[in-house]
Amino acid sequence: QVQLVESGGGSVPAGGSLRLSCAGSGYRNNRYCMGWFRQAPGKEREGVAALSVSRGYTYYSDSVKDRFTISRDNSDKTLYLEMRSLKTEDTAMYYCAADPGGCPVPWDQPSVFDYWGQGTQVTVSS
Repeated sequence: QVQLVESGGGSVPAGGSLRLSCAGSGYRNNRYCMGWFRQAPGKEREGVAALSVSRGYTYYSDSVKDRFTISRDNSDKTLYLEMRSLKTEDTAMYYCAADPGGCPVPWDQPSVFDYWGQGTQVTVSS
């Protein structure tokens, strides 16, 4: 059973930066797709970024491309989301997710990810 625990959220002014971490355990192999999703109040959960652990491919939503970077430290299996030039519209609860079947097409559908963390809040003020 994969377990995921996010950390690193907080409150920052617009233009600031944050790095989210997702500590993972229980992986059976390296064929997972790891993703970051977010959900703002009253909105649906949306895909932010994903990473294919075995292939190293990365995927980003248009809204965060060139501002966010997803990465993974394979030595301790921690997933990261480096967020720069934050905007007020980035305010949301951010979730880490894992799909044991590799990154699907499309990659940004929450329903295909089997494992989820509890989330970490990111608040960007104007």
